[in-house]
Amino acid sequence: MSKPESGKSVLVAGYSTRHVAKSAAAAGYTVYAADHFCDQDLLCCTADHRAFDELEELPFAAEELISRYHPDYVVTTSGAELLEFENRLGTAPSAAQKFMNKALTQEFFEQTGVPVPKLAEPGVYPAMAKTTGGAGGWRNAIVRSDAELAAWRGFVEGAPYLLQKVIEGMPASVCCLVTPSGEACVLAANQQILRGGDLFPYAFTGSVTPCTHPLVPRMKELGKKIAEDSGCIGCIGIDFILTEKDAYAIEVNPRFQGTLETVERALSQNLFTLHKNACEGVLPEHIPEITAFSVRKILVAPKALTVKQDLLPLSEFLSDIPHPGLFFEKGEVICSVTGCGKTLDAAYASLDKNINMAVQYIQQ
Repeated sequence: MSKPESGKSVLVAGYSTRHVAKSAAAAGYTVYAADHFCDQDLLCCTADHRAFDELEELPFAAEELISRYHPDYVVTTSGAELLEFENRLGTAPSAAQKFMNKALTQEFFEQTGVPVPKLAEPGVYPAMAKTTGGAGGWRNAIVRSDAELAAWRGFVEGAPYLLQKVIEGMPASVCCLVTPSGEACVLAANQQILRGGDLFPYAFTGSVTPCTHPLVPRMKELGKKIAEDSGCIGCIGIDFILTEKDAYAIEVNPRFQGTLETVERALSQNLFTLHKNACEGVLPEHIPEITAFSVRKILVAPKALTVKQDLLPLSEFLSDIPHPGLFFEKGEVICSVTGCGKTLDAAYASLDKNINMAVQYIQQ
């Protein structure tokens, strides 16, 4: 693994950048961020930042930081994949574009020859309804009739969509590295934690690294093939559903993923350094060994509340830490909590302990 580049700087631009900015800072870079949330722990690891409200404002926030600081590299996260930047460290917009549209991603999987949920015929239910744009699964829903489909289309305000046959199984993903020449390796396999319940049941709310499902080797095999054919560069994520019989490809994230933290903790590796090396054509000589189990889960407000206490002292296991005085509606995400252990049970025990401590702080 190469050493951090002393004196180098990077701009991280996207809707949520804290996870990447923290990894880059840990790798020795001076970090700037254009970010929607600008949580406390983002400010702790960046030299400067610009906040924006709507995604349409993101290019202006990024360009302001670029014109002021002239960073050596630009790394994009969710919402910025298709923006054009010089010195980009990662997947080009021309390659990322097909993965920003689930209909085009469906075609890519079918052409690549990997298992993928088949498109549902009109009027055949149940079906998984997805908008063709967007990330995180927040608007995905199973519909069981024409009336439910019509109601869902009203909820997504008529956005373009597709219907897939429902595949029941474990939501999972692989974290991959890809070089500009198309060489790829799989760093880790993750179980994804979804929100469940009646409100946004398929929304991504956390991850477990490593995933222990029996079909992890099959998922890694398919993930490597997808990564090699994707045209992406650097660290990317590929989502799957693992059934008893096979691994079904769901989508490609042509950028750093929300599983970054659990992967780093499980591997004891810095993903930003591995990402940069891959962008320069260098993959690890050996896949890093798993050193621990790591679990991350978002903490949502159980009721409308104001966070009065400063949660920054809990930053060892809390992330996306809000500023004191912020108000949250019931169900809104307050922060993320991480737990680690030598076994999966120990990691979950650590997570529960840390959640309890965070809740005590929040309720004060």
